[in-house]
Amino acid sequence: MPTTPPHPRRWKALALLGVAQLMLILDITVVAIAMPQMGAELGMGREALTWVMSAYTLAFGGLLLTGGRLADLVGPRRIVMIGLALFTAASLAAGLVDSGTLVIVARVAQGIGAALMSPAALSVIVRLFQGDELNKALGIWSALGGVGAAVGVLVGGLLTAGPGWAWVFLVNVPVGVVVLVALPAVLPRLPAGAAGARLDLVGALFGTLAFGSLIFACIDAGSAGLVSTRPLAALAVSVLLFLALAGWLRGRPQPLVDPALVGRRPVLAGSMVLLVGTGLMVSVFFLGTFFLQGAAGHNALTTGLLFLPVALATMVGAQTAGRAIGPLGARAVGVAGLVLAAAGLSLTATGSSTSLVVTATSIGSAGLGALFVVASVTVLSSVAPHEAGVASGLLSTFHELGASLGAALMSSVAASGLLLGVTAGFQRGYAVAAGIALASAVIAGFLLPGRPAPAEDVIPEWDDVTT
Repeated sequence: MPTTPPHPRRWKALALLGVAQLMLILDITVVAIAMPQMGAELGMGREALTWVMSAYTLAFGGLLLTGGRLADLVGPRRIVMIGLALFTAASLAAGLVDSGTLVIVARVAQGIGAALMSPAALSVIVRLFQGDELNKALGIWSALGGVGAAVGVLVGGLLTAGPGWAWVFLVNVPVGVVVLVALPAVLPRLPAGAAGARLDLVGALFGTLAFGSLIFACIDAGSAGLVSTRPLAALAVSVLLFLALAGWLRGRPQPLVDPALVGRRPVLAGSMVLLVGTGLMVSVFFLGTFFLQGAAGHNALTTGLLFLPVALATMVGAQTAGRAIGPLGARAVGVAGLVLAAAGLSLTATGSSTSLVVTATSIGSAGLGALFVVASVTVLSSVAPHEAGVASGLLSTFHELGASLGAALMSSVAASGLLLGVTAGFQRGYAVAAGIALASAVIAGFLLPGRPAPAEDVIPEWDDVTT
């Protein structure tokens, strides 16, 4: 086995990259809380406000694969810095403009910066850590999703009620500047791809349009309905674009993503687990907000505080999975996480009190936190260092797809349940989510490998550890 010594500043690098990633996640729920005030001050209607959220999601999800490939070709350190700088500058612009159209443009720029930074940052982590340390690092990274979603509701309420909606963007600026200044001292110059390697521009275009169309179909289905004409048309366009992408990639000497990589069993299994886990996590927050503010009558700030135990449970689940996946394997931990999620969601479906809903949701979220680690370890421990960027981009793309699908499905389920009353709509949504978790546990039992690929195979590489 290779005996490359671990990078001495790897934990500091993880801390700084984690702060940057948390900022990207917070930017979704924080902005959602601020949209009513933003719309009132800028004269934006419902459709325009929808694009404040959708523009970021489309740019972020559509370009993740390209961002990951650039990290492999150019080097993840450089792409992390470029992406973070663009995201920070776009956040400043979004907070200073006085036009709804310019806010949407700034949100697109934020999404592009996030799509560059996120997969490159995950690629850095995969290449700096190995063995049990890699599992622990991925546990920390995976917990950021649940923490960011919960804390975002709280921070969004505080900022909107205090200095105003613009600060949901402006708060990113000092954080981004501090991380940008500190990162060069702790990030090594990880080697880039082979000399002469180029980005597959045609593949990047097909990939961006295909994933963008698919995410748009999911987003639009949440408001227009699952079987409405427009989301179905977007879905059909997405399928055609994916077929065109598959035809283009076949036989290319330097494809955007190697078809053999996508076809590996660990990559398929881990991506499926992340898709389901993210969709269920979005369902937890969507339905939880729906119940706590609609049926229970709590305001946004109180709702954010009530979600903190959910965030803590997600962290505990992720950290426990990071320690258990080595000795037990991905299959055992993944199936256990899905069964625990199904149990918590089933209990929540019977609840009508705040205390029961928060407790049961926290139980389910502990299982969901484990799924993020299972997905990351399963996929990223099966790729070589020069594939870490594009694999991270692929994994992150399934994360965004899961979020969009979860929101679309729960919007439809909750809307149909409103005919039976607010509480009944909420309970029906959680019952559907519990059924999905249980069915996914059976599928994961067949797909996930019994033991994860040796994490030691993914070794760190750098050419100047003193940088």
